[in-house]
Amino acid sequence: MKLHRRHWLQATLTGAGAALAPAWLGAQSTDKAPIKILLGLPPGGGTDAIARYIAERLREQLGQTVIIESKVGVGGRLAADALMTAAPDGLTYMIAPNAVPTFQTLVFGPQLKWNIWRDFAPVAGIASYPLGMAVNSDLGVANVKEFVQWVKANPQKASFGTPGNGGQNHFLGVQFAKLAGIDLQVTPYKGTPPMITDLLGGHVPAGISLMDELIKHHKNGKLKVLGIFSDKRSELMPEIPTFAEQGFKVSSGDGWTAMWAPARTPQAELSRMQDALQKVLAQPAVREFLMTKLSVVPHYRNAQEMAQLQRDELATWEPIIKASGFKPE
Repeated sequence: MKLHRRHWLQATLTGAGAALAPAWLGAQSTDKAPIKILLGLPPGGGTDAIARYIAERLREQLGQTVIIESKVGVGGRLAADALMTAAPDGLTYMIAPNAVPTFQTLVFGPQLKWNIWRDFAPVAGIASYPLGMAVNSDLGVANVKEFVQWVKANPQKASFGTPGNGGQNHFLGVQFAKLAGIDLQVTPYKGTPPMITDLLGGHVPAGISLMDELIKHHKNGKLKVLGIFSDKRSELMPEIPTFAEQGFKVSSGDGWTAMWAPARTPQAELSRMQDALQKVLAQPAVREFLMTKLSVVPHYRNAQEMAQLQRDELATWEPIIKASGFKPE
């Protein structure tokens, strides 16, 4: 019998409350101080699942207790706030999606307590993944062009859900609507799980998110994934077409998850964590789990590659976000 991902994680990780925070990962088998990984997004979502799975394997590599500490709120900003004030001693890190450094900076910059270049040290990239749009199967549309036709015929019902406001999912939808010449309102949620619930229940006609939950319900027939926003089809789901090949060339790039440390963390500590992450992601069992269970591709990026990716994303999305006219509340 296939278990729901969150149930699987609860059964696998130590402690009955593994899907809640904080969670202890592994026994305290050494006298070393525990490593704390801050997590700013809700339990049950893709980032939460990636972080907990990786943290357990890091314990094995480092020979050290690893704690996941949830600081959920404001699109990951609370965890970043905590990282900024943490001691730079190699004992505190943050795992987050690119939405935190890139889109929080571009959308909420003046409101932030931190600056990604001044206050954080990139450690390593962990995974990359496509972002896609799905609709409730009862909508009766099979591809992007048919969805555009449905939106034009049903303007009062047309909207799309996102796991949050002002993130990559949000602006992908804004770009798509502009390119298609349609009025498509955004319905933001506090994380992926409630958005999926409403999408399945028909309370929102479409949703843009990571593919882990979308593809699962696509396969069981409850949702129809219309396409992904990547430049090419994903090895994770080669049967799913891109938006570009359906005539809607929406700027994107895949989403990604990575680890950061407080600025001024000693290089020796960063190197130790980087080495452990690289070894974890090289394990065939880890690659298989991440790809088959969580629909993400293990993708180790060193600190320099990660910093360059951040710079490229900021340059790509800044004019798009400005042109959208979006103003945070």
